Amino acid sequence: MVKLHLKHGDESLFLYETTCQAELSELIPQLIRIQNGRLKIERLFYEMEELAKHGITLPPNMQGLTEEQLSDLNLHDDWEDECIPSGGVIENEDPIGKRNGQAPGEKMAEVINRTRKEAKAKISKEQVDANIPLTTEIVKDALDQMRGAVMIVYPMGLPPHEPIKQEMENTEDLSGTQASLQVLDDGTTQLWWAGKELQRGKKLQDFIGKNEKTKLIVKIQKKGQGPPGREPVFSEDQRKQMMAYAYRKQEDLKKLETDEDDSYLNSGWSDPQSLKRQFHGVGNVKWRP
Repeated sequence: MVKLHLKHGDESLFLYETTCQAELSELIPQLIRIQNGRLKIERLFYEMEELAKHGITLPPNMQGLTEEQLSDLNLHDDWEDECIPSGGVIENEDPIGKRNGQAPGEKMAEVINRTRKEAKAKISKEQVDANIPLTTEIVKDALDQMRGAVMIVYPMGLPPHEPIKQEMENTEDLSGTQASLQVLDDGTTQLWWAGKELQRGKKLQDFIGKNEKTKLIVKIQKKGQGPPGREPVFSEDQRKQMMAYAYRKQEDLKKLETDEDDSYLNSGWSDPQSLKRQFHGVGNVKWRP
């Protein structure tokens, strides 16, 4: 199997296993789906943390308003009665006023937090260090796991304006957000290796040959941005170690230059009277002008 290490710039994303005969017109969309799935899990990871802390999201017209302002504007919250978490609620006001402050109970909050952490671990960049490839099945399983936890805590479902519900139903609107810049588009995403674009319509073997025991660092890039920068010869840790070694070497050379040639005379082994003093019992007496 050919192992691809997918990166975006210098950022490591995930590993993926394929074959030399893979059609790039099928391989590239597959990589895009996996990366977009990873991004969705990361967004859900944050939103589920807020859900466990502060309850469900308020409607856009109620966010950031105080209780007095809600009463003055006659904004009712009847929909909240249908979104009570199982196990009761704990009052925990949201400091930014985005959520209703009715957090799930401790046990239900633990279900959410444990599940979101397990799901994120499956798509974490640490999997690259562990040499574990990622698949669409793993991403789907992580999303199903998160969906199941939310259904356990909120058996009646979440309101339609809840970002978690929109993410799970693929109806999220990311326009105008930083997250929208990270999502990959199938029509504008290119795959590069060794300074060459892996063009759709060809096979992977047209670029790398037929050796199945190959590991490649490939990079995703938006169309029109040109080839991505090449990988540095040394990693950041290696560069720091080399600089530290060079600094120590330089300091040692400076020290040698300042030392006199007869500095060895201060050593005990070079003293001709050392044996005599030992016999007289004054071997540890030292004198310095």
